[in-house]
Amino acid sequence: MMLRSRALFAALIIIAATAAILLAMGRPPICTCGEIALWESSAASAKTSQMLADWYSPSHLVHGFIFYAALWLVARSWPVELRFLTALLIEIGWEILENTPLIIDRYREETAAIGYTGDSVINSLSDVAMMAIAFLAARRLPLWVSIALVAALELVPLLVIRDNLTLNVWMLLAPNDAIRAWQAG
Repeated sequence: MMLRSRALFAALIIIAATAAILLAMGRPPICTCGEIALWESSAASAKTSQMLADWYSPSHLVHGFIFYAALWLVARSWPVELRFLTALLIEIGWEILENTPLIIDRYREETAAIGYTGDSVINSLSDVAMMAIAFLAARRLPLWVSIALVAALELVPLLVIRDNLTLNVWMLLAPNDAIRAWQAG
C-alpha cells in the first residue's frame, strides 16, 4: 500500500518533530561510541538501543502488527492513512516516554535491561520505522501470516536473549522475581 501523499507528508513531519523532541530531551543522535551499525548482536552491550537495530527491534515490529489489528477492530471505518498516522503517534509517544528518566530508571530496576541508558535518536527512529513497516505489512498479509510472524518475533528473542515484548511489558508493569532470575540465566 502506498500512503497518499498528504499522509506521507504528515508522517514525515511527525517523524522530524520526534527527532527534534528527542534531541531536545538530550538524547544522543547516534551511539556515544561514535559508531553507526546496522545491528548490535549483544543484548547486554552498552551499544544496545544505540544502533539501527538490536534484539529489541522485533518488539517494534510486533507493535506494528498489534496496532494494525487494534485499530482495525476499533476504527475500521477510518481511512487506513488515519489509522497509520494514529499508530505512528502511539509508537512515537512510547519512544518519547521510553526515553524519560521515569522509564529508563524503571527498565534498570525491574527488567533485564540493567545497564539501559535510553535510546539514541537513530535507534528510536529505526524503532518507529519498524513499527510502520509491520503496520503496512499487516494490511497486505493474510491474518495467519501476521499471527505466525508475531509468534516468531516473540519466540526468537525469548529463546536467544530471554526477553521479548511480552516479558518487557510484564516486568515494567508487574515485576516478578522468578522471571528476573530466569532472565539473568
